[in-house]
Amino acid sequence: MPVFLPSLPSPALLPCSFFPPSLLPSFYPACPRCWNRKAVLGVQLVVTLLTATLMHRLAPHCSFARWLLCNGSLFRYKHPTEEELRSLEGKPRPRGRKERWANGYSEEKPLSVPRDAPFQLETCPLTAVDALVLRFFLEYQWFVDFAVYSGGVYVFTEAYYYVLGPAKETNIAVFWCLLTIAFSIKMFLMVTRLYFSTEEGGERSVCLTFAFLFLLLAMLVQVVQEDTLELGLEPGLASMTQNLEPLLKTQGWDWALPLAKLAIRIGLAFVGSMLGAFLTFPGLRLAQTHLDALTMSEDRPTLQFFLHISFLSPLIILWLWTKPIARDFLHQAPPGEMPFSLLSDSAFDSLRLWVLVALCLLRLAVTRPHLQAYLCLAKARVEQLRREAGRIEAREIQRRVVRVYCYLTVVSLQYLTPLIFTLSCTLLLKTMCGYSWGPGRIPVQSRTPSSTHDRLGGLGDDEAQQTAALIAGALGSLLTPLFLRAILTFLIWWTAACQLLSSLFGLYFQRHLAGS
Repeated sequence: MPVFLPSLPSPALLPCSFFPPSLLPSFYPACPRCWNRKAVLGVQLVVTLLTATLMHRLAPHCSFARWLLCNGSLFRYKHPTEEELRSLEGKPRPRGRKERWANGYSEEKPLSVPRDAPFQLETCPLTAVDALVLRFFLEYQWFVDFAVYSGGVYVFTEAYYYVLGPAKETNIAVFWCLLTIAFSIKMFLMVTRLYFSTEEGGERSVCLTFAFLFLLLAMLVQVVQEDTLELGLEPGLASMTQNLEPLLKTQGWDWALPLAKLAIRIGLAFVGSMLGAFLTFPGLRLAQTHLDALTMSEDRPTLQFFLHISFLSPLIILWLWTKPIARDFLHQAPPGEMPFSLLSDSAFDSLRLWVLVALCLLRLAVTRPHLQAYLCLAKARVEQLRREAGRIEAREIQRRVVRVYCYLTVVSLQYLTPLIFTLSCTLLLKTMCGYSWGPGRIPVQSRTPSSTHDRLGGLGDDEAQQTAALIAGALGSLLTPLFLRAILTFLIWWTAACQLLSSLFGLYFQRHLAGS
């Protein structure tokens, strides 16, 4: 027998007081005074769901990562076939077993040709079908497309916050940027693992050597005074300890406060060492492709100019945080005039953010010249082979040519992952640390542990709830805006420093050691 229930009005038409407090979160805000409080978060969630759906549905049909490689502007070299090499030797391949026995061959031997054989490498444009055989192509496509969609969500969120200006809503673009940083670290690990899986072990030794070197440099950087290098480590640690000290005193853990500061500094040193190991081979590769790209664009001075600026972009980033030659220099007035400031502190911070974004976009714009320079390594290896004496198997020639093409996506990840990592940290630095895109700074409200003490006092004797509240309060006191500003600034500056050092070493290696 069917059961007829009385029809109730829609939840959106009922006042908030109609529902019990436990049911209110499950409904959308009912009264107009609640719309302004929750509408922005609802729009952000809708945009996030829409973006995730588009990313899933459009990936097979429209992909920026695939377009970056397979739009027809890049060309690759095809290896010579065995028939072409046999024709150069004047030895046609025996068609059957009887013919091989008649020519005196009991079994077919691998074909070998002179190293200076005059064969030619044909070129063909890189297509989407060819890209399917590339190593890590799916991982590369997913990661780059996710970074693009993450940037789109961030731009939409910034525009929405600029128009409506909600002050108490969670910015969901922060989670997209955090996911992008996490996936960037995953790509770093995936690519670096290739060098640790080789049989020779030379690449593994290089990674470990540079990791130890960058560990020492990271510890030295942390002792530089704020008047010289304004990374904000001292104010960030002071803000963290100021809020963490009352929580530790309530538990009698005063002795742990210096250990916490020491642990954070050691952790930053180890993170810097890992980033240095991750960026060693990308920097060496960047130096090689930069030199080759300059050689290939001798008749295009504008492109050469942008290539130079892109290569020197880490040096510009280091300059932006060197206080005597950046902030103090722009604060000083020209000599002989009335004292005034060229740029205020907030204007300089905004300018620094825009410069970081512009440098990342510039490096993205010159991606194809670098990738094309890498693909031309196949021809350079064949030319080097012709300067050697003796004979070589045909399969070895084919392997040398194909190997360059198969690792194209690995080189693309080495080039794009530091760029995406730096850009994501820059966007987080603006959103979470009180900066703005225009002149003026958003006021940063520091968290105080008073609310945590109030919660602890009202929990009674429930030990589990007290422990959970203590952990939540400790995390809230640790992640202060000044502390986050110090961490993100250190990551941006240190990534640029590692890229600059490794690429400069790569230039020295290519100029003086590669030919020896």
